[in-house]
Amino acid sequence: MSIIDNMNLKTLLTKDTINLHLTGKTKESIINELLDLLIAAGKIQDKDAAYNAVMERERKMSTGMKHGIAIPHGKTGTIDDLVACIGLADNPIDFDSLDGEACRIFIMTLSPLEKTGPHLQFLAEISLLFKSAEKRAEILKAASPEEVLKILAD
Repeated sequence: MSIIDNMNLKTLLTKDTINLHLTGKTKESIINELLDLLIAAGKIQDKDAAYNAVMERERKMSTGMKHGIAIPHGKTGTIDDLVACIGLADNPIDFDSLDGEACRIFIMTLSPLEKTGPHLQFLAEISLLFKSAEKRAEILKAASPEEVLKILAD
């Protein structure tokens, strides 16, 4: 079994790691909401370490991509395996995106300091998935976390 098979969106994401209604108005508040989601799902314990890791990465270069998607991520010594969550903002958030567009879809990943492979694989899979305008529109219209999981699995 390759890394792709055992470390993909469908195995990393559960209904507990998807929030359809992020309410934050800033990059920092969105990141905090996503971290709260990971804490509530039991995926991380040390929010401060995770926040610092993600913000350190944001300072190097914004993780706001194109098409209204941001992929805030970081590496921390406080976790053993890659974790991920998805949040959808009710209102577009300025995330210093590459294309200047505000973001509504946020995919956060945190990975252990010493493991690079799964992290890079996940980011590659995410970027392929969200190249589809149709997929992005379906995700934004999803009525439940289960529906998001179904869209990602198709």
